[in-house]
Amino acid sequence: MISKANSASSNPEHDPRWARVMSRDKGADGMFWYSVVTTGIFCRPSCPSRMADPKNVRFHDSPAEARAAGFRPCKRCQPEGASLDVQNSAIVAKACKLIESRSEPMSLEDLAGAVELSPHYFHRMFKAKTGVTPKEYASAHQAARVRRHLESGPSSITQAIYDAGYNSNGRFYENAAAILGMTPKQFRRGGQDEEIRFAVGQCSLGAILVASSKKGVVSILIDSEPDALVRTLQDRFPNAKLVGADEEYEQLVARVVGLVELPGADVDLPLDVRGTAFQRRVWQALRKIPAGKTASYADIARRIGAPKAVRAVAGACAANNLAVAIPCHRVIRRDGGVSGYRWGIERKRALLEREAASV
Repeated sequence: MISKANSASSNPEHDPRWARVMSRDKGADGMFWYSVVTTGIFCRPSCPSRMADPKNVRFHDSPAEARAAGFRPCKRCQPEGASLDVQNSAIVAKACKLIESRSEPMSLEDLAGAVELSPHYFHRMFKAKTGVTPKEYASAHQAARVRRHLESGPSSITQAIYDAGYNSNGRFYENAAAILGMTPKQFRRGGQDEEIRFAVGQCSLGAILVASSKKGVVSILIDSEPDALVRTLQDRFPNAKLVGADEEYEQLVARVVGLVELPGADVDLPLDVRGTAFQRRVWQALRKIPAGKTASYADIARRIGAPKAVRAVAGACAANNLAVAIPCHRVIRRDGGVSGYRWGIERKRALLEREAASV
């Protein structure tokens, strides 16, 4: 016989735990359990089953307490074991270790089979947890491995490429610029022989530095002190040849200043975007936010198909080296608050206010 005793208030609607059940709060899993008198079933707070009438709900401090009261466990959320979220995290962690342990990439089918899931479900779950696809994760791990071989190994560049798991050096060289930001030879020499042109100008936000590789603009930095900007550039490219720009290059600086002073202006800049696959996806999403509009970190996470990667999105925004050109200043907190900005909160507010007024 099912007991109707409740471990808390006689009216569940007034119990703060009920709000967490209504929101299916995964963070409440393991803190308490709830049962439904009319079905005789008990669940974890995040259970996705149909919402019960609160007058029929009872709360419990443990699955054993719920069973003692005469309730049986839900087959959908399995409240007596680890939560589905925890189980999925463990599966993804196992898949990541498998990817990292192989010298050559595994196929999606082999990875999914190793964790006993269908390829479609595994792909969707992996991306939701990590923010990248299994293929992108494998590519990033492979790229990190070739960096380590190039930095520390005395072997040839070709041998380093094969040791990192690439089947052919031709395949690696096709993507070397995106993976390393430069040629393998330059990377091994710490960026030596790469030429970076730069110039420092002034805008309403302070000093602004623009630097370019042969491919395009690689840095747009803002600070109060011009010398600090140059030191930051030197730290990023310690072995590259930094060349002070001429009058022609300063015209490019003027175009960048135009992005600051004339929000929404159609200024097309060639960019040399260097980052991980995930960062590039975030930055591409940022470039689609029009002047005068904003988005939250959660919005961006959803737009790139990784709704749980909010913190990773914030990290990608903080790693952005192309101020204004990649408009990370248009990303705000969910409550509308102006959160951290690499070049200062006041500059972020100034940019947003200027853009809102111009639009």
